[in-house]
Amino acid sequence: MRCVLAALAAAFALVARAEPVDAVKGYSFQIVTADDSALTRRIVDDLSKRLIPIFAAFRTELAQRRRMLVVAVGPAALHEVANKRCDCAVISSFTSSQVLRAVAAGLPPARASTLTAVYAEPAPADQLRLVSLLYGRPVRIAAILGHDTQFLKPALQGPVEVQDFGGGDDINRILSRIAQTEVLLALPDSAVYNTENIRNILLSTYRHKQAVIGFSADMVKAGALATTYSDIEDINAQVAEMASEYVGSGVLPAPQFPRYFRTVVNEGVAKSLDVHVSDAVRNFARPAPPPP
Repeated sequence: MRCVLAALAAAFALVARAEPVDAVKGYSFQIVTADDSALTRRIVDDLSKRLIPIFAAFRTELAQRRRMLVVAVGPAALHEVANKRCDCAVISSFTSSQVLRAVAAGLPPARASTLTAVYAEPAPADQLRLVSLLYGRPVRIAAILGHDTQFLKPALQGPVEVQDFGGGDDINRILSRIAQTEVLLALPDSAVYNTENIRNILLSTYRHKQAVIGFSADMVKAGALATTYSDIEDINAQVAEMASEYVGSGVLPAPQFPRYFRTVVNEGVAKSLDVHVSDAVRNFARPAPPPP
């Protein structure tokens, strides 16, 4: 169970001191981090290799009003950058859509418009494609959305039965309503998937022979059936592509779900659920290009 809680904590927050926005000099970009761990250094090293060639050819005659691009690595760094007075554009990385939207909602509209992201969690469209590959036939899929993930409804309505989860709702009642569906599509929502609910959700769905499509590889290790997930290099490649688009056009791309990913399956859970895992499932991926 500890690994589940650790995975959730990593998905929603990175508690550490953020590096000052003005601490990095030299190029027209800054990478702001919240710690100096080995994992963070790996992120920064790979991201720097991708960004330096882009900004080495930065054309100052372009019409960007904001010539400084800040990449915030993790939620704590995002909060730090958002709270600074900085005439810059910001790309958030390794932070969930829920956190990004909450931060943007607390900013003045003009400031919020300078903020974009590559979200940490998988793209719902890729998750639904994974379900299709796993089952090879139409299946009933449910998703539980709290207040902060209601924005996902348009992307889910049709193939997914959406259950709303409010502050006073009982998760057991919600799980009973979806007991006849074959798949629960889990989306990173701290109101739904938290320390109080996660064990109950995994046990309940398992008893009902329901597959859970998780939102992280660690969640799959803990009992979900499968997920698409993005490694450091996958996220960084997309951040670099967004930076390149901004440098080339002066237009900051809209927030995006990860474009590059691979798939992990809990083979033991698949066997228990009588789900055949084909090579098409195991090889379902969209590799990121290497750094230049």
